[in-house]
Amino acid sequence: MDPLLSSVRLDEIKAVLGATLAYGPQNAALDSAASEPCVSSDRPSPSPACLLTSAGSPRPCSEAAEAALRACYGGLEGSNHLPLPILSVDMPAYDALQAMSRASAAILPSSHAKIEHAKLLFERHVDAEALATELAAPQDQRLTPKMFMHQIMQQCLEKPQNIVLPEGMDKRVLAAAAEIAAKKLAKITILGKPDQISTEARRLGLDLSSCSIIDHTASPDLEKYVDALVEARKHKGLKPDQARDALGDPNTFGVMMVQTGDSDGMVSGAAHTTAATIRPALQVLRGPESPLVSSVFLMCLPHKVLVYGDCAVNVSPAADQLAQIAVTSADTARAFGLEPRVAMLSYSTGTSGSGPEVERVAEAVKIAKGMRPDLMLEGPIQYDAAVDPTIAAAKIKAPSDVAGQANVCIFPDLNTGNNTYKAVQQSTGAIAMGPIMQGFVKPVNDLSRGCTINDIINTVACTSMQSLGVKGER
Repeated sequence: MDPLLSSVRLDEIKAVLGATLAYGPQNAALDSAASEPCVSSDRPSPSPACLLTSAGSPRPCSEAAEAALRACYGGLEGSNHLPLPILSVDMPAYDALQAMSRASAAILPSSHAKIEHAKLLFERHVDAEALATELAAPQDQRLTPKMFMHQIMQQCLEKPQNIVLPEGMDKRVLAAAAEIAAKKLAKITILGKPDQISTEARRLGLDLSSCSIIDHTASPDLEKYVDALVEARKHKGLKPDQARDALGDPNTFGVMMVQTGDSDGMVSGAAHTTAATIRPALQVLRGPESPLVSSVFLMCLPHKVLVYGDCAVNVSPAADQLAQIAVTSADTARAFGLEPRVAMLSYSTGTSGSGPEVERVAEAVKIAKGMRPDLMLEGPIQYDAAVDPTIAAAKIKAPSDVAGQANVCIFPDLNTGNNTYKAVQQSTGAIAMGPIMQGFVKPVNDLSRGCTINDIINTVACTSMQSLGVKGER
């Protein structure tokens, strides 16, 4: 430690003690050797002193100490010739010493000598050019799962969406709904019998007072949804009575709430199969611009978040379907705050290999680039070259915006994608959020029947983010 920089200035001691300067220079510095007093009210002495205390001592003794100091130093107020400054403190010596021990050295705006000395030390010991170069270098923008989820939750808090949960008798759904409502992450609508749900909530100690609870079998909006469903399925010849019967299913009712705009999204699947959850959405929420429905998982790795698609829906997509999955997955990534860099995966990188499967991916790349020339998209490429910069540099010599830094990985088929996401999840402990459905005009997402309360909360948050993306509010 440099002696000058570690010295304690007089004004710092004065501030700690609440003292006044009796004698000595105003700009004196006090080091540890000068911190012990030689004169105090309980030990009067004519020796040079730096601290005079008075509180707690008989007044005659205090006056005697002050008189002794005046005899020694009278007329030298403000003099620069005193070896030590003399402070007057209204506290006992022991307390003063304890307070002084807590004083720490600092470099204040008024510490001119310290500032100049610090500059000298910097010039002598620091390579300024190397430091400037390091500071100017691009910083690694890592996105941890906690940062990612924090961003999602902040978006949900700023613009809460109305999400319908059709499984009102599942206790996990009710617990998740209560927590979401308490945190104001979304406006929750629960489908089911209000009296039964209220009874179950009381039994579980849950507050659902800010959630809307709708009996879908006796809703005043039932006929509105009948008409909307008939209109959506008229090409299939659906009749009103058939539509009314279909709306007895809570998933169908929830989808029609979403389709008509009474809700912004739906989350189901805790107590229903994937087919039962998704079928109504497939019937009425397919978009003309993206008729293919697919899915992605958000893979939350220790230091980054990757988007994997399609790992849950399409078994063996043709080249045009694979291109559609890539484009839709890129849009999903952007909806979640990621700048998409899309890698279309294969067992071959570039032209290093051949075969029907490689050719299918290569054709999909051409189609995808034709659909969306604005996207950073590359393939065929192997997974390691897609995500590891060192391996990418060895395998790909041409400049690339994707190789080594891909965050959207499109697998060539369901077998590869499903096994890969599970292997990564189980081998690394990564959190796999999904499947998040894509290709619907409004968001509907499926839960695993083994889902946890936290899974439901996360899926509701993701559904809200998709809704904001559909509305263009992100």
